[in-house]
Amino acid sequence: MALRTICTAALRTGTDLAVNNARTFVTSVVLCRRARPLGPMPNEELDLQNLKSLERYRSYTRYLRRAEEAKKQPVWWKTYRAYMEQADPDHDAELVDIGLPLCRPSRTKEVRERRQVIKDNKKNAELERMTRLRTFKIPLDRVQETWEKTTAPFQIKRLAEHYGVFKDLFPMAHFFPQVFLHVHYGKDNSDQVHFGNRMTPTQATSAPQVSFNAEEGSLWTLLLTCPDEHLQDNEAEYVHWLVGNIPGGAVQAGDELCHYLPPFPARGTGFHRYIYVLFKQEGPISFQEDVRPSPCFSLEERTFKTQDFYRRHQDHMTPVGVAFFQSQWDESVTNTFHHTLNMREPVFEFIRPPVYHPPQVKFPHRQPLRYLDRYRDGKEQTYGIY
Repeated sequence: MALRTICTAALRTGTDLAVNNARTFVTSVVLCRRARPLGPMPNEELDLQNLKSLERYRSYTRYLRRAEEAKKQPVWWKTYRAYMEQADPDHDAELVDIGLPLCRPSRTKEVRERRQVIKDNKKNAELERMTRLRTFKIPLDRVQETWEKTTAPFQIKRLAEHYGVFKDLFPMAHFFPQVFLHVHYGKDNSDQVHFGNRMTPTQATSAPQVSFNAEEGSLWTLLLTCPDEHLQDNEAEYVHWLVGNIPGGAVQAGDELCHYLPPFPARGTGFHRYIYVLFKQEGPISFQEDVRPSPCFSLEERTFKTQDFYRRHQDHMTPVGVAFFQSQWDESVTNTFHHTLNMREPVFEFIRPPVYHPPQVKFPHRQPLRYLDRYRDGKEQTYGIY
């Protein structure tokens, strides 16, 4: 009887049995992939439940000797660095600093000045009274100014590294942004570009107001580029704005090599980075190879590489400032593609058509109680279960 039951189960064909067999096969494959391919892990032989059984070295010298012997033994996890170096030759390579030399003040001098400020504050009776009455206000402008002069270059550099700015624009190089860029969009300059904040293409439709601290008689170059936007070459960029030979801090008085083009992140491609880079020039530069026709609405002519641009002029300019924001598709991008660039809009996601509902009738017959939810007024509609 048992044998007959086993044979019947083995000969049974059907959907349930096929699904179960498939699930069993997939599970077996997954378990095989999870198996340890290289060998035992370090300290795997230790019995964590019985720590008293471990060897007691009784002196640091004996422990150090045994540790040095274990260090020299060949183990598989030591080959990870060699594997990474073979897969990526630039892994862990030393980066070249292409910016201005950073002169940080003495730490002892900073501590001495800070202690002096604390002593002066303790002797200030007016400051003590405002603090006690909770009427003291911190001047944020002075805080911002102090931050820009002290720790801003280090923190901005870390943010740029986190967002891959140096890796994509200046491979194998980096710099400390010692000149703080103030970039404001909008008529009232309410939308400011920081370091990775989100902005919509609608907010960045027109050219922004850019300001920075500049010495009298100095020359600068301002670049706005996007390393994530190119539709055909993953290694190329689109230049959105390029102004050279800027006298002092007057961006409007510089030579506009390529006029401003608003962001146009394609639909379905997520967030794109739009990066402002400020270069300090040693003197006037002839940008004949970088001039685009005005107006320039051809994406082929706007194809750009910051690395090549910097290599052509690296003897006469130095990157000193950076600011960037992120943006993704909205309705203004469609208008930019159709009317500004005069081309069809590329879409990289499935656009679901709107849900169709038949015209509303005054006396619905055999319809659910939530029939009217289909025809609610408002932008966000709610639909019942029908």
